[in-house]
Amino acid sequence: MSLFTLVHVLISLIGIAAGFVVLYGMLTAKRLPGWTATFLAMTLLTSVTGFFFPFHKLMPSHILGVISLVVLAIAIPARYIFHMAGPWRKTYVITSMMAQYFNVFVLIAQAFQKVPALKALAPTQSEPPFLMSQLVVMVIFIALIIAAAIRFLPEPAAQAPPVAVPGM
Repeated sequence: MSLFTLVHVLISLIGIAAGFVVLYGMLTAKRLPGWTATFLAMTLLTSVTGFFFPFHKLMPSHILGVISLVVLAIAIPARYIFHMAGPWRKTYVITSMMAQYFNVFVLIAQAFQKVPALKALAPTQSEPPFLMSQLVVMVIFIALIIAAAIRFLPEPAAQAPPVAVPGM
């Protein structure tokens, strides 16, 4: 494995791990700003560095990389420019977790390419074990994204301190 590949894989794994922490935060209505920044930065770097591998034709991984960059181009401003105000909260949840799903999708595809036992089950990645694992993960992500969009509530408005009324 080349150094570049190793760095790309490490960035991807950090992004995926941080993404699951962020998802947990969304499901428990916690913002987790440090984890969020790590997740978004590593996920963006994963997508960008994926285009630095040599290639001779457009492949599904390139298309997925472009789609991931598009959803991140929505998620990042939704979080940091629009501060998840109004409809930007659900937009952020949906797009950021779509990016997480794409990373997990690629992780599963890579596992079926690199892990001998999985490769034996689905050597061309068109066999039922691969397709079923991707379908199950997609259904789980759809359910988690819906739950996160419902549970990740806006921060309550800051309340002004009580005003002391003289004589009361």
